[in-house]
Amino acid sequence: MPLYLASFGLGDDTPFLRAPEPGARALIVLNALDQFGASRSRDLPAEAAGLAALGWEARELDLRDHANGNDDLRRALAAAGLVWVVGGNTFVLARAMTLSGFGDLLRDRLADPSFVYAGYSAGSVVTGPDLDGIELVDDPTAVADGIPSGTPADALALVPFRVVPHYRSDHPESPAIERVAEHMQARGLEHRCLRDGEALWVDGGSVTLFGGPSAE
Repeated sequence: MPLYLASFGLGDDTPFLRAPEPGARALIVLNALDQFGASRSRDLPAEAAGLAALGWEARELDLRDHANGNDDLRRALAAAGLVWVVGGNTFVLARAMTLSGFGDLLRDRLADPSFVYAGYSAGSVVTGPDLDGIELVDDPTAVADGIPSGTPADALALVPFRVVPHYRSDHPESPAIERVAEHMQARGLEHRCLRDGEALWVDGGSVTLFGGPSAE
């Protein structure tokens, strides 16, 4: 299972995200936006349109509908070639993933090269070994409707490093992200800083950076 980890949106260069055939199925996870109410319905059409331009037929996957990794969630992932996880609050997203057993189901697909995990901002951050330092930019106490109190905000641990998005970018969170990077540097935590427009393609032990200023 390759991973596409972007700072913001689709990034500047998306060769790895093109659908293998027109109309291939993609799932959009908006749970990082659960505490923002109306922005979920506002953002879904734009996210779907971006994926449609790459050949995907996308629909929403709300992890709150799949407590404890039910068979419907397993079947939905099995029928998809791409899962696209958008930004928002990383802790809210992580709790929805924990509740649904999403991480375990993803790990079942690790050996499948035809299935891609892709995301940006919180959707990238959550793939690391932990969320240490992210409390400097996202509220760690936020809990969305439909998520039981006390649900852990577990990272997916799909990559051995922490992704730091919006680094030195024209983004409202960039000043706080600077503090996140300093926190990780001071504690010797392995991390990768991404400017908006940049993304990482992770395939096995290979990590490729593309997009952003270096692509100009």
